[in-house]
Amino acid sequence: MRLLLLGGTEFVGRAVVDEGLARGWEVTAFNRGRQEQAPGATALRGDRTAADGLSALATGEWDVVVDTWSGAPSAVRDAARLLAGRAGHYVYVSSRSVYAFPAPAGLGEDGPLVDGSPDDGEVEYAEAKRGGELAAIAAFGERALLARAGLILGPRENVGRLPWWLRRIERGGPVLAPGPRGLPLQYVDARDLAAWVLDAAGRGLGGAYNVVSPPGHATMGELLESCVRVTGSGAELRWTDPEPILAAGVEPWTDLPVWIPPGELYDALHQGDVGKAVGAGLRCRPVAETVADTWRWLRESDAPPPAPRHGRRPPGLEPEREAELLRRP
Repeated sequence: MRLLLLGGTEFVGRAVVDEGLARGWEVTAFNRGRQEQAPGATALRGDRTAADGLSALATGEWDVVVDTWSGAPSAVRDAARLLAGRAGHYVYVSSRSVYAFPAPAGLGEDGPLVDGSPDDGEVEYAEAKRGGELAAIAAFGERALLARAGLILGPRENVGRLPWWLRRIERGGPVLAPGPRGLPLQYVDARDLAAWVLDAAGRGLGGAYNVVSPPGHATMGELLESCVRVTGSGAELRWTDPEPILAAGVEPWTDLPVWIPPGELYDALHQGDVGKAVGAGLRCRPVAETVADTWRWLRESDAPPPAPRHGRRPPGLEPEREAELLRRP
């Protein structure tokens, strides 16, 4: 099989490349060359936002294209149009953010969607992902597979959510642990996402799929307790109810990564229906494995803190604010 990745090889893109190489596929990665190239993959260089930025893709044929682009939908449109006659299947790594908010618990792929256009330039994240979906469909029709991921964790994570928890727990001492401890989580390991999209594309699947674990695949307690075990820090998790955390102005998801207290946003992010993807072969590894492998990667790579994304600061609670909250009765 011939695989073309459109996008960087820093996190999800690297997981796709590694999975393709592990299967013995012929892998080509098209990007700007800002990240370390995976050994064994052929590199093509280009900037999708520049004039003639796709010239490196003017020739060549591929069985599967995987596109991780999150910017202007017009970039997906141009690439998909260019490749439509020379590629078998087009996988667009989308997001469950395309569902109109509030997305109720149990929402499947037929839920209402935000507006988007394949001709859009830079727009908000949800509209960008929806426009990218429409661009893929316009060029590839039933040969377009839309992988609507949710929270993505695992080695090489460049957002910094699980890495922040690991680094914080590594420091030891009392740790503000947002409750409830048994709060069910819904996420996908980037490697499981990569394996599923290549399997699904190889089988000729098309259309939209929510590609994230079943709700409750792990809990907040299991995630953070796995962090304590792998770091060996002896940190003390101080489980705290949502109410005092929110009253102190702490932002869920941003200040305390991964965590969302029960409510509309929680239902939208952690309670989606994934029966379609599970029925199509999605398998999710245990949370302890994701945590351990992410910790190993952090230690071996000495990865720097993530850069701000979409104009927002990297996730995580400042030590002074955490200490103040822990002092409160």
